[in-house]
Amino acid sequence: MKKFDIPIHYKSSIISRLKEQRKNEDPRKKDFSPSVLDFGPVVFYIARHFGFCYGVENAIEIAYKTIEENEGKRIFLLSEMIHNPGVNADLQNRGVKFIMDTEGKQIINWDELNSEDIIIIPAFGTTIEIENKLKEIAIDTKKFDTTCPFVEKVWNRASVLGEKDYTIIIHGKHKHEETRATFSHSVQKGKSVIVRDIKETEILGKIISGEISSKDFYRIFEGKYSQEFDVEKDLLKVGVVNQTTMLASETQAIADHLKNIMMNKYGEANIKEHFADTRDTLCYATNDNQQATYGLLAQDADFAIVVGGYNSSNTSHIVELLEQKFKTYFISSANKIISQELIRHFDFHNKVEVNTENFLLKKEKIKIVLTSGASCPDAVVDDVLNKILSFYNNVKNIDEVIG
Repeated sequence: MKKFDIPIHYKSSIISRLKEQRKNEDPRKKDFSPSVLDFGPVVFYIARHFGFCYGVENAIEIAYKTIEENEGKRIFLLSEMIHNPGVNADLQNRGVKFIMDTEGKQIINWDELNSEDIIIIPAFGTTIEIENKLKEIAIDTKKFDTTCPFVEKVWNRASVLGEKDYTIIIHGKHKHEETRATFSHSVQKGKSVIVRDIKETEILGKIISGEISSKDFYRIFEGKYSQEFDVEKDLLKVGVVNQTTMLASETQAIADHLKNIMMNKYGEANIKEHFADTRDTLCYATNDNQQATYGLLAQDADFAIVVGGYNSSNTSHIVELLEQKFKTYFISSANKIISQELIRHFDFHNKVEVNTENFLLKKEKIKIVLTSGASCPDAVVDDVLNKILSFYNNVKNIDEVIG
């Protein structure tokens, strides 16, 4: 896989070394069990896969090269480069301005831009409508496009479905930049509907089966379906794609549920005429990170720490998985570990930060699961590990631990 040139302050001394060791031991990525770092008073279970993925490193490399090579020019990002507060703050400190927020609300008006400006398209991609707007201003939309190739793969899959007259069911968060972009691309080829989760899919299934009136569709899925959508005609044939950072298990459950609905309605012999049996369109990194999280769940630990941006979809799903077994602290940086007695962490269910006291248990040996999202620099995970170790005496040297 391509090696990217990312700023040194995002690289780590501990995690990078550990990842290289695991890569050499398991080049085919067959082992999803965590690395165990025993520092004496603290044992860390470090996920087999986490941190910057291909799409994120590609986006960061392009963004920083753009800044370096275009001194004196105005540089803008359509919205956040990735969902990591540290990375976005660093880009802003270097003079990059955001045109929109993460939900697409305008911060800088289009009429304030001109053809001499540089506009970077983030890793999430963007909508056809925004691409056309940039072309109207005579801004090059290709040179500084950092759209992840795995997102583009989803767009291609959606196009194939649309061309075959299947309605495209998008498993995603309808306000997320990537899902907005995918929806915009998918409606160019076919009718489309966004479902957030299995609960919304079950409602859609009842509409297809006739248990819920087709008229209710327009109210329940308001803002989540394509123009001129006709429930009576446009739910006869469906296929599923997903936002690349969703839970793989839920995407599969959504596809299975819709397939069963179609089989019950039209018969198993006719299923291919009504359901496109596509594989899920998660990116490799999301899949690897989620598999590695299941590896963490097999461990016996006191609690888990997940590091990443609070608006990061893939990170929140890692938290969601780990919460099934562990008390899980979702933090954006080591600064959220205020002291040995206090941690400030994000409750992603209620979208607020909360304080927990005495989070480091009074034990002779404490066991901690540690991982991060795909948009979190390894250096930040290093900081978290070192911050926790700083509270203890007689900690083993990293060379003793990693070898």
